[in-house]
Amino acid sequence: MKTEKLRVKDETNRRSKSRFPIHRELRYKLLQNGKTLGAGLGETMNMGSGGVAFSMDRELAAGSFVELSISWPVQLGDGTPMRLVIFGRVLRSGPGMSACTVDKYEFRTQSRNPQPNEISHADRTLHHRGNRVGPGPARLGILTSMGY
Repeated sequence: MKTEKLRVKDETNRRSKSRFPIHRELRYKLLQNGKTLGAGLGETMNMGSGGVAFSMDRELAAGSFVELSISWPVQLGDGTPMRLVIFGRVLRSGPGMSACTVDKYEFRTQSRNPQPNEISHADRTLHHRGNRVGPGPARLGILTSMGY
């Protein structure tokens, strides 16, 4: 006779799949009929194949469709940064925290160029001095002369 261990769910944990404590920067979009209704920034708290819990700046409506773009800690062999993009539905949300399903996911490469809202110290310094220098050798020469 074969003996099997029964998997008993903890009453406080309703998940059928494991989650792991992973803290990564994320960007989220609320979606409806292919259009973005809102967006924001947050951080993953835990994640697994069935769902993601994350902290963010506002409460999301349960049942809303959401796209999460999560910074991934592993880069491609040539140093290209990666992002994990998850599509799912908000299960629950409270002040500063939400949880969503993982209905679909994919890995994407991330641009090596800083995003428009990610301005480096060197760029801020150039902006404040009134210098407008585009990318390339001229910019590198100015940054080198400034000690960067």
